Amino acid sequence: MKKKLIIGTALSLVLVYLSVRGVNFQSIADGFKTIRYSFVLPSVAAMMLMQVLRSVRWGEILAPLEKINQVSLLSATCVGFFAIVAIPARIGELARPILITQKSRVKMSAAVGTIVVERIFDGVSILVITSFVPLFLTDLPAWLISSGLIFSLMTFILLSCMVFMIVKRNKAVSMFSHVTKLLPDRYAQKADGLIHHFIDGLQAITDLRQLVRISILSIMIWAADVAAFYLLFLACGLNLPIAAAVVVLVILIIGIAIPTAPGFIGNWHYACILGLGLFGISKTDALTYAVVSHFLSLMIIIIPGLIFLPFNRFSIADLKRQWSDGSSHPASSPSD
Repeated sequence: MKKKLIIGTALSLVLVYLSVRGVNFQSIADGFKTIRYSFVLPSVAAMMLMQVLRSVRWGEILAPLEKINQVSLLSATCVGFFAIVAIPARIGELARPILITQKSRVKMSAAVGTIVVERIFDGVSILVITSFVPLFLTDLPAWLISSGLIFSLMTFILLSCMVFMIVKRNKAVSMFSHVTKLLPDRYAQKADGLIHHFIDGLQAITDLRQLVRISILSIMIWAADVAAFYLLFLACGLNLPIAAAVVVLVILIIGIAIPTAPGFIGNWHYACILGLGLFGISKTDALTYAVVSHFLSLMIIIIPGLIFLPFNRFSIADLKRQWSDGSSHPASSPSD
């Protein structure tokens, strides 16, 4: 983990340097003074709505395993996303599964499966939203189109694997068994159990009504994110269409997928500069937007995360252990 932290921090520093190189800092300070806060508040509201909708959707995905009350879901969601931005090497991704196992009878491997389902729905939702962009923007760069195709292919492959594991469960387990039987007996038995629990976590997509509800919630989540980005365009005085907000969001998603220092420092800013540069926005104005959007996005995650943190106990040691061995039960005791 230390090696990843060093590499991530070094990469963040490089991206920070690329982001601020040649920028007039006085112009950025002047840009902050001209921000229209009448658009900032609705943007913040959209970001908050996005988090609430995430917890509601997660409840729908978990429903085939266990019905969990919305307060617990929101609490675990807020602390889980706080862990993602606060802990390096992206091991914070496992915080939500750990927390939900403390509040329910859901196994850790099944909880991880529900997070995979989330990622698939996120990917499909983004693809649906971005499919309308070419109707409004016809001069997108080739590298962005290529990246979108690669992202689409990866999403399709993951979705296909999920469907295969659900429809052909016995065959999927048999295929995994060919690998697990190479392990010592006690590890092989544990691995087989983890595979079954993981497939259990995918059960939300087997019910048509639930599938529709999750799909609608997913579109609403990303529509709220696009709205938040567009409102910040208006707040920063950027005269761009809403389709540009979609493009910048997609580039940002690609950018923050790179493991760097905690808080997406550097990759968030550089991604915004790249995205806005496609629409002729100067580097100074783009960096102003990046700083504002980054700060607000982090506050929406950090403040609720700190509020709910006392009611959700986990340690970095728990995350490291789950990251390394995939244990079905976290060490922490249940906590509300």
